[in-house]
Amino acid sequence: MRSSEITSREPEVQIENIVATVILEHPLDLSLIETKLPEVDYNPDQFPGLVYRLEQPKITALIFKSGKMVVTGAKSVNQLVFAVKKILKTLINKGIPIQGKPQIQIQNIVASANLGAIIDLERAALALPGSMYEPEQFPGLIYRMEKPVVVLLIFSSGKMVITGAKREEEVVKAVNSIYERLKENNCIIPYD
Repeated sequence: MRSSEITSREPEVQIENIVATVILEHPLDLSLIETKLPEVDYNPDQFPGLVYRLEQPKITALIFKSGKMVVTGAKSVNQLVFAVKKILKTLINKGIPIQGKPQIQIQNIVASANLGAIIDLERAALALPGSMYEPEQFPGLIYRMEKPVVVLLIFSSGKMVITGAKREEEVVKAVNSIYERLKENNCIIPYD
């Protein structure tokens, strides 16, 4: 069966990690936060930020005295927003002054996908201009997609890693787009 004869199906996509910055409109007293929240890690001689780990959801926030935070570990935008609200509510409840509405900016979404078929990476490298495939150095094909702007690591197993997206919809769009391009160029070999 040629890949052009493969029935259309939705590739499996899963968000693995969202990295975001949270900007508050004022500086924070990290020493005060450390005294109010003993579960945080703060060692300014080693690292300028305070490390705050949530167990539910499993999120880590790096909090800086400038009022900026870097939040990692969320598996969805909703989970990210929930975690930021939870962190800020905890700080407020412990007497740490928080003013204004925080700005949340997604910096990077890392996702995985499974196309459910074997990919002919040699053929894909020819079909995808600008892609890099050097199996002696790395077992996957690296493709920098322009719309949306993401980087795809495509493996012969049909599994992929997607990085660089700013919105969840971009991940799905990128995976569906690459699936169609691979299919059109006969790069997809169905499992027997």
